[in-house]
Amino acid sequence: MKVLVLIADGSEEIEVLTPVDYLRRANLDVTLCSVSPSRTVTCSHGVSVNTDMTLDSFLSAGGALPDAIVVPGGMPGTTNIAASDAALKLIGEMYKDKKLVCAICAAPALVLSKCNLLAGHKWTCYPGMQSQAGKESEAGYQEGISFVHDGTLITGRGPGAAEEFSMEIVKTLCGNESYEKIKKGSCQR
Repeated sequence: MKVLVLIADGSEEIEVLTPVDYLRRANLDVTLCSVSPSRTVTCSHGVSVNTDMTLDSFLSAGGALPDAIVVPGGMPGTTNIAASDAALKLIGEMYKDKKLVCAICAAPALVLSKCNLLAGHKWTCYPGMQSQAGKESEAGYQEGISFVHDGTLITGRGPGAAEEFSMEIVKTLCGNESYEKIKKGSCQR
């Protein structure tokens, strides 16, 4: 299975690297993809990350859609991803094709709402950001929950929920056996 994890300058490190780490532990084919022209991204707390490729390179290669996409939060990373027409189009295509769409922190409210994916779904995001999603989407907001899995959407609350959010993606894509093995092997709560 293939998973695309988006990243932009200003993305939250924990919300990028936790899913990449756990999904790779599950032996999934994970591509860390920069939405900017550069493969090197500086995250919200000054950590530089060398990505596998840029989104333009990924899209120009063609091929089938990945099985899942992960959109991290962090500022201004979330707004940088939300400003990428290519990222928004890809996320919309994946949702339409019933692929797994995952977003955490500010990304559900600022990115998924721009793709019109939240209305009619239960979801969560960083506290206070839900009002940015619009009235129609705000109705499904779930407060104080680490992650919400509704249909093909998985949303997470923020950096402190990155582990649970990432492990829900593992469980969804790989099943309980992989989930339990990684949970035990990484000494999770």
